[in-house]
Amino acid sequence: MIPVTTLAGKKVALFGLGGSGFATARALKLGGAEVTAWDDNPDSVSKAAAEGIRTVDLRSIDWSAQSLFVLSPGVPLTHPKPHWTVDLARAAGVDIVGDVELFVRERRAHAPGCPFIAITGTNGKSTTTALIAHILRSSGRDTQLGGNIGTAVLTLDPPKEGRFYVVECSSYQIDLAPTLNPSAGILLNLTPDHLDRHGTMQHYADIKERLVAGSGVAVIGVDDSHCEMIADRIERAGGKVTRISRRHALPYGIYAEGTKLIQASGGATKSIADLEGIQTLRGSHNAQNAAAAVAACLAVGVSQEEIRAGLTSFPGLKHRMQPVGCRSNVVFVNDSKATNADAAAPALSSYDRIYWIAGGLPKAGGITSLTGFFPRIAKAYLIGEAAAEFAATLGEAVPYEISGTLERAVAHAAADAEKDESGPLAVMLSPACASFDQYKNFEVRGDAFVSHVAALDGITMLIDSATGDK
Repeated sequence: MIPVTTLAGKKVALFGLGGSGFATARALKLGGAEVTAWDDNPDSVSKAAAEGIRTVDLRSIDWSAQSLFVLSPGVPLTHPKPHWTVDLARAAGVDIVGDVELFVRERRAHAPGCPFIAITGTNGKSTTTALIAHILRSSGRDTQLGGNIGTAVLTLDPPKEGRFYVVECSSYQIDLAPTLNPSAGILLNLTPDHLDRHGTMQHYADIKERLVAGSGVAVIGVDDSHCEMIADRIERAGGKVTRISRRHALPYGIYAEGTKLIQASGGATKSIADLEGIQTLRGSHNAQNAAAAVAACLAVGVSQEEIRAGLTSFPGLKHRMQPVGCRSNVVFVNDSKATNADAAAPALSSYDRIYWIAGGLPKAGGITSLTGFFPRIAKAYLIGEAAAEFAATLGEAVPYEISGTLERAVAHAAADAEKDESGPLAVMLSPACASFDQYKNFEVRGDAFVSHVAALDGITMLIDSATGDK
């Protein structure tokens, strides 16, 4: 854990005692701050109190005595309206920050030179974050991975020179980190998202821009207009920018040309990596993720040889287009994280012939937006509540069966794929649905898929079926 020493002896109010909020309260207390914490959930308050954290309804405290207010990122700062604690803090003139800002201050105070890579964007953040951490770790560097990817940043080891930090940042976390200054900051892309919390697309883009605007090197995907304008603004302001693209050749930067990543500078180009044959980095969306990872790793001193080795050995993220096993010419792919049609599209675009397991608790719109991928689907195996609706959408365009359960779908898809002699095949769980009709969450659903695959005769597992690790 990182003790928040920069607030030692000061009064700090905190709201939100979920995973990251509870960790933040502990880090503040460990660093010597006088923390007063609260949450709308009585169970969370009781848990914090049992840990010795002072818990008081923040409506009753003296806000004028507080040096800082720490807000959990899940709590509204601006839209649809500020949380009541935000109103109280602002009325008292108390600055409002989040856990990433506290990390930034600790790094600045104790090890300002330790490399820090921060990643944001609407899509691809987690894969890019995990890929960068893997490259760094596989090259022997002391690497800490956290943030929005699931590990609260203040639970990481304390900053020290030579220790590398790789931190995924959501827009909510950036909004609460006014002095965010990574060594290399990545903005992958921008499409409308979380507008219920940010009001407008422009406000959302402005928040995302802060991460790269404060970076030593700004790595920016320029395949959408918002990011392209952000790259131009930072460069005009004197910032160092590395542009990346999965769609276009660039005069300066790193871009994808098929499976090759090309580095360009003033008309000169060279291939610095090739993703051919790397199952965990299939598809143009992963070419963008890999280009961003390469640019950031180069910025913090990793050699091209180390980067290429890390790309080749990347195990992928669990439940995100993760190859988990193979049999003959068939690869079994766990994409359980695809809980809606848009999330399923990248996986469907990455394989030419697919035995597709889909269904669960349907989302609005179903799979109508995926009709362009139907020619790639050899057969669909439909499960859960969405089965009848998806069958109606598939119609006569795609052969299908209503399997009902995931276990039956895996068995039938594997048997059908084994009879198919038409080249590389994928049996893919990419449900385009929530899991809650049959499973607690997408992770449990994905783990069930892996277990069913592991039980097949003649299967060669590419991961540990118990842990999901390569």
